[in-house]
Amino acid sequence: MSNAATEPWIRRSANPKLDRVMVSPEGVPLNVTVATAGARAGALTLDIIIIMGLILGVSLIGLLILWAFESAFGGGASLEQSGPLNVVAVLWIIAVFLFRNAYFLYFELGERAATWGKRAVGIRVAARDGGRLTAEAVIARNIIRDIELFLPLVFLSSGEASGNMTEFTAWAGFLWVLMFLLFPLFNKDRLRCGDLIAGTWVIQNVKRNLDGVVAPSSEVSIDPANGKETSRYEFSDADLAVYGEYELQTLESVLRTGTDEALLTVTSSICNKIGWEPGVGDERNFLEAYYTALRAKLERGMRFGKRRKDKFSADI
Repeated sequence: MSNAATEPWIRRSANPKLDRVMVSPEGVPLNVTVATAGARAGALTLDIIIIMGLILGVSLIGLLILWAFESAFGGGASLEQSGPLNVVAVLWIIAVFLFRNAYFLYFELGERAATWGKRAVGIRVAARDGGRLTAEAVIARNIIRDIELFLPLVFLSSGEASGNMTEFTAWAGFLWVLMFLLFPLFNKDRLRCGDLIAGTWVIQNVKRNLDGVVAPSSEVSIDPANGKETSRYEFSDADLAVYGEYELQTLESVLRTGTDEALLTVTSSICNKIGWEPGVGDERNFLEAYYTALRAKLERGMRFGKRRKDKFSADI
């Protein structure tokens, strides 16, 4: 038995202590690297700067609207009577709330599962059980972020602005925020409280460029009729219609870093799904051929405006 079959992990990160094996619901072991605390802190800092920039932009727009009303009505009294100040204030509060919460929800629920800050440092959110990242998990981890960070900061800033904050309150708020910010340093998977509750973690992003993933197969022959390369494995549209983009990405990960055991597990799973009899000892060639055919089918569909996110969804 080869070493790859007995040792499922292939070291590939600068910090082996953060290397993990994540097992998908199909039983496929995938190699991942947990994001460092520094990367997470950098991503959060960038996201906060972006959110503050968006809020500043909304504030400037609000001031311009008030200036336009004041110019139109000719004075502060008319402005107050017309009520635009209250309207703009309500809209500003709503915008700040959305930027603070919907920003994270929108991007982490997206295809890349990462905010602009996370993308900049090369990390993303993932489910710890290897399954798909659900809306419930993303909502839960972001609600906890409010408790961990934003609500204490809002409380401290409002108390300081009103001049009613005591020294004890200031220190209590500071220690509250510091405790949650340092929490990822005291567990091996660099999880914050939101991750523990939601069942998520933040991992280093694997390049998802599909070009060059599959090496040329040795099981390729030349068709004497037309001189073109042909694979020993040919799949019908029905064989390829059972999977979507998510399964293609999973198969990509298996071909990149999968072990012999993982290749065998995935081959058996695909064969059972499409009604084939799995062979023995040719798993990589089979998976490379299936990957190439599935990728080509999905790309053809995209050119005609059709996408299939996973095996549970229809073409959209």
